[in-house]
Amino acid sequence: MSNPRVLCIGEILFDCLADQLGLKLEEVKSWTPYPGGAPANVACALVKLGTPTGFIGAVGKDESGNALVKLLQDVGVETTGVQSHPTAPTRQVYVTRDLAGDRTFAGFGEYDTSEFADTRLQAKQLPNSLFQEADFLVFGTLELAYPESEQAIHRALQLAEQYDLKIVLDVNWRPVFWHDPNIAHQKIPELFNKVDFLKLSKEEAEWLFETTDPGAITYRLGSIEGVLVTDGENGCSYCLGENEGKFPSFSIPVVDTTGAGDSFLAGFIHQLTQHGIHSLRDAETAKRIVTYASAVGALTTIKPGAIASQPTAAEVEAFLATNQL
Repeated sequence: MSNPRVLCIGEILFDCLADQLGLKLEEVKSWTPYPGGAPANVACALVKLGTPTGFIGAVGKDESGNALVKLLQDVGVETTGVQSHPTAPTRQVYVTRDLAGDRTFAGFGEYDTSEFADTRLQAKQLPNSLFQEADFLVFGTLELAYPESEQAIHRALQLAEQYDLKIVLDVNWRPVFWHDPNIAHQKIPELFNKVDFLKLSKEEAEWLFETTDPGAITYRLGSIEGVLVTDGENGCSYCLGENEGKFPSFSIPVVDTTGAGDSFLAGFIHQLTQHGIHSLRDAETAKRIVTYASAVGALTTIKPGAIASQPTAAEVEAFLATNQL
């Protein structure tokens, strides 16, 4: 593939979803593994939309790790940034579901959260060459919970600054990955002054800023070019350049919401690569870009699994042609 325009750094893993709904962890009889991890989801969604993308992360030298790297390669994601750890296992997350299908993270099986390969991502092994050619770096906050992967994130941010990449932070905060959630509240805001675009869920916005208003968050941060706040079936709100707006969600039958926010972010970044960041100054273009992102997110919910369900650009265009909000 051509040099990746977007780099996604962070975790790739298997979400093991409970096959039986409404049961506690110890009552579940069987699980189905789905490939996931927010940065990996974003990378795959971008490639399917037509934006060349690379993934940087660490997996174990095990069957799961091999399967995940093969999946990335089959989709067309650039994998030269993937590291393989000789002893730490590839992460698996167990997810129970209530009777409505809503998910709860239920732990990591026999391992402690800090024992997985993704926590061992090595700063000194990040390939400079990937950063030299790219336009965007996308990262989350899970890696900040562990010393080695935290160093790798800070190194990636240095390289992104050095080579003038736009930096996108998708907070994607999950308390289950942190031994002490209070540390997250201290570490995450320290990165805001390095970031050009910030995506948060409504809950994360309340937790970090005590408001869900993207305009207020933008004003408080001062140096940021855009803030997106997603709220599931209630749609999203945005502040891009000087343009603010709220957007309802598309009304479609939902099968699985896993990865919908990641696809939304991929749709947004894909549109930025098409139109350029300067296009956000135009209110109508900003709205169109968010509409497109919302369509990508919506289409990801109509089939199970975060990656298998991601749409192509042609499917998004067809959907937008027949679904007006």
